[in-house]
Amino acid sequence: MQDIAIHKVTIDQAATLAQLGRETFFETFAASNSEADMQQYLDQHFNKPAVAAEISNPESHFFMAWENDTPVGYLKLNTGNAQTELKTPETIEIERIYVRQAYHGKKVGQLLYEKAMEVARSLQKSRVWLGVWEENPRAIRFYEKNGFVAFDQHKFVLGNEVQVDIMMQKSIG
Repeated sequence: MQDIAIHKVTIDQAATLAQLGRETFFETFAASNSEADMQQYLDQHFNKPAVAAEISNPESHFFMAWENDTPVGYLKLNTGNAQTELKTPETIEIERIYVRQAYHGKKVGQLLYEKAMEVARSLQKSRVWLGVWEENPRAIRFYEKNGFVAFDQHKFVLGNEVQVDIMMQKSIG
């Protein structure tokens, strides 16, 4: 495998990020959800205007992992009011870390996680938190391995289905 480079996403990469988001979300969750619910979610959240609006939010931070000219994963961080919960000044949310399935096990997710921690420290946050679907044991193990612990849960709506996310957090020391 070539070296993976991680770069901040710019507004002119909205279409690339939207496509990567669609592909990685589908790869991760399609087998566990109805086709209709999946299509509705993808159409609503992973289109160029929606992604461009997210990129333009100064309280959200996107990074893409690249292998040469191929985007292989991405990270979305939220601060302040962009956070889906908590919204406290001392916290930062990892809303998304998604990696193409072909790159699972190649440390791309770990590199994106390390970028999240670097950003959290640079913004002087004291705690990182996230929500992870209770039916995604691979992701739960990944976050536990990186020192996160469960502290609550919240609802996540995918199409017409209400799912439960485990909320996890980690103090930054």
